[in-house]
Amino acid sequence: AVPYASATDNLHYEVELVIALGGGGRNIEPLQAASRIYGYAVGIDFTRRDLQAAAKAKGKPWDTAKGFDVSAPISKIQPSENGELEDGRIWLAVNGETKQDARLSDMIWSVTEIIVELSRYYELKAGDLIFTGTPAGVSAIGVGDRIAAAVENVGEIEFEITVGPTN
Repeated sequence: AVPYASATDNLHYEVELVIALGGGGRNIEPLQAASRIYGYAVGIDFTRRDLQAAAKAKGKPWDTAKGFDVSAPISKIQPSENGELEDGRIWLAVNGETKQDARLSDMIWSVTEIIVELSRYYELKAGDLIFTGTPAGVSAIGVGDRIAAAVENVGEIEFEITVGPTN
């Protein structure tokens, strides 16, 4: 079970491929990026959309909209034997109805491109988890909704949204 986030009336789901790093570095070269990958997981990136909209309107950061307790649950990490994962189906269903359904090959940036780009700005380290972005179909959920999501050849995650903390 995942509790509904506090301080929001508009919680949105976003299914994402998660890269688990086994090695890190700065300014990683494209040909070296795949060697930094330990494995992959399925992640749900929750957003408190009302807080995000309010922050955007004031020209402020979205920190409270994206970072909160249980804001990014993931499946078990599946070790990778081949480095970069280039394709596979990624999907999410709410109460049995498919809401997001796409191919990893449709991502704007490949897995290795994401690692290379991030390493330009941050020192990446073993154990880091990188959420890679979400396909179309993002929407709101509520208490009692059942979320199921998967990435082909990676794994799946399933849970119910339960009553969360109050303010």
